Amino acid sequence: MNVRVGSLPFVLLMLGACDVESVETNGTNLRFITQLPEAVTAVAAPFQNLEAVVLLPDDNCYWYNHAGPVETTLLPLRTTQGRPICVERAEVAPAQ
Repeated sequence: MNVRVGSLPFVLLMLGACDVESVETNGTNLRFITQLPEAVTAVAAPFQNLEAVVLLPDDNCYWYNHAGPVETTLLPLRTTQGRPICVERAEVAPAQ
């Protein structure tokens, strides 16, 4: 299957309505997505935790909760080619 990564942001923008779950982590309230859009799961590399993913407003990219041997931290969700999976920001038209 040949997926164009260039069209991924548009697809992700269209699939913006996701179920979310609020989780308290290190004193910060994160809203983990309980059901990722199909377009994200189709391009995400297989070694990542897709059960605890959050879309951070700082960069509009998906991050996943990685439980390492020393600490648990958020890491950027990446494609099989190593690119971060992000959503394009909606442009706001200037007021006239």
